[in-house]
Amino acid sequence: MPLSTAFTKMFGVRHPIALAPMGGSAGGELAAAVSRGGGLGLLGAGGGDRDWLARELPIVARAGKPWGVGFQTWATDLDAIERTLEHGPGAVMFSFGDPSPFVERVHQAGAAVIIQVTDLDEARQAVDLGADVIVAQGTESGGHGARHGRSTLPFVPVVVDLAEPVPVLAAGGIADGRGVAAALALGAAGAVIGTRFQATAEALVDPSTAEALVEGRGQDTERNRILDIARSSRWPSKYSARTLGHPWLDRWRGREAELAADPAAARLAYQADVARGDVPPLPVWASESVDLVTDVPGAEELVATLAAEASKALARAAGN
Repeated sequence: MPLSTAFTKMFGVRHPIALAPMGGSAGGELAAAVSRGGGLGLLGAGGGDRDWLARELPIVARAGKPWGVGFQTWATDLDAIERTLEHGPGAVMFSFGDPSPFVERVHQAGAAVIIQVTDLDEARQAVDLGADVIVAQGTESGGHGARHGRSTLPFVPVVVDLAEPVPVLAAGGIADGRGVAAALALGAAGAVIGTRFQATAEALVDPSTAEALVEGRGQDTERNRILDIARSSRWPSKYSARTLGHPWLDRWRGREAELAADPAAARLAYQADVARGDVPPLPVWASESVDLVTDVPGAEELVATLAAEASKALARAAGN
């Protein structure tokens, strides 16, 4: 059964599936592959590093399919937005922070504004700013999200009701077609998927990361700020990150304030552990749905698989 929604109609894509713009790992090849597969590929621009954008933007723009770019709102600036708009994205997504300085400029360029929200205050702001699409992110998500947020299942329908008629996409803990079908059943117009696409042939990750995701289990994931503190990350404290297990979590769990009291010493100790090979240089961001990641396919193929699974799940639910 076809999965036509307000989201698929807005962007002219076949499937109600968007690539989560994972900072650094959702590069041009991955975004292009998702778009070729019939979803919406979103480049993970992070804060908008100039060299990274110059390298990755032309790759996804050449795909000839609908595509967009996602930014960490707290870390970017108007110059990065301008450089992105020069390549003609169909959408620009803002996550984690106040997107109000950028919304009007994106609309002036003719691109859709997608705003990811982690609580109802952010959802109301997104509506007031004129977001074309809102992403409701639950705390099951991998990588960064609300430190004190809500789970995807109860959060999405509340945002759907609040934002109507603005299309809402569900994010957080969705890694197969059943999750996409569940998002649609909650009233969402589609799903944003991250962890599952991180374990694909096109993702900009070390092979060891993909291997860790395939071997990982949901009960091994943990949401924390310890690794941000240890790595001297500038992420705002209201956002924590869900990762697979890590030696520093075991060492500092429950002692976050103590670690944060001397961030310079924490950074040096962490760097020393990395240099010795005791810990990996980067955490493995992973959602609670990592159990469903069992292989490393091509992203284009994966989009088709997710869409087919979602159609079957909805048909079963309808008794067909």
